[in-house]
Amino acid sequence: MNATTSGAELREHLGREELLVCPGVHDPLTAAVADRIGFDAIYMTGYGTSLSKIGYPDAGFMTMPEVIENAANIQERIGVPLIADADNGYGNATNVIRTVREYIKAGVGAIHIEDQTFPKRCGHTQGRQVIPKAEAVGKVAAAADVRDDRAPEFVIIARSDARGTGDGSLDDAIDRVNAYLEAGADIGFVEGPADDAELARVGREVDGPVLYNFVGELGSSPYVELSSLEEWGFDVVLFPVVSTLSTIANVHADLDTFASDPVAAMREVDEEFAAQPTGSLHEFSGFPEVVAWEDQYLPDEDRDKYEGSLGDDPTGE
Repeated sequence: MNATTSGAELREHLGREELLVCPGVHDPLTAAVADRIGFDAIYMTGYGTSLSKIGYPDAGFMTMPEVIENAANIQERIGVPLIADADNGYGNATNVIRTVREYIKAGVGAIHIEDQTFPKRCGHTQGRQVIPKAEAVGKVAAAADVRDDRAPEFVIIARSDARGTGDGSLDDAIDRVNAYLEAGADIGFVEGPADDAELARVGREVDGPVLYNFVGELGSSPYVELSSLEEWGFDVVLFPVVSTLSTIANVHADLDTFASDPVAAMREVDEEFAAQPTGSLHEFSGFPEVVAWEDQYLPDEDRDKYEGSLGDDPTGE
């Protein structure tokens, strides 16, 4: 899947005028699980990417190549469009030009760019600052021009963190997002609405498709029903940390058991895995496809490397 086809699929979903629900994943493994379950699109979390790849929180430590490498690997592993976090574009408007070009080369369907200063931080932490509105508009315009030149179906999501700054107001955030849409963004993203009334205002007053970032207890976004988001006019909802929180919680629980009784814990993990509709670990990871490649392209004497390891039928069929 390339940026054109991935972006076109996203645009087709947006054209249905129904809420697009995207689970967050942080690496190709969690993405493969989400893809197997079946969603119309998947989201790559910046927080989870930072924590899983370098072990640090979402505080501006990740570089553009590191984030894009993760996005490219995820998009390669899944069969639906990926929406990827692009932080603040990794610099000014000229840096944004290269950032968008690299994400297009990575094949993802969409990115979101925020108006934070550098170094940026998670949109649900204190201490965020935003750049001047005119500078942010220029960055969005640069991103839109790259899109139009390189992959017109690619989707640009413009995010404002103005609501979460020290003296930030919802009015300022909505005004900024509308300016970003006018500059060429495809979807508007107001980070950090504090309650249902603010969400309803965002849905009503943003002049274009609008996205909600559903972070749950991690941040300030309220728990709301999806039907309410649809009623208020939202088009996309991200659940950015669902795979990251699930991974931490479940690995912690299993390793806590493992610390006291490794054999019993391993047996329990085996049973839990076997209860899922994923097949064996070899099957889930893609070994049947590797065997098919070998059958097609390797000499006869090299085709039996994995014979028996995938069960009676080495192709997994």
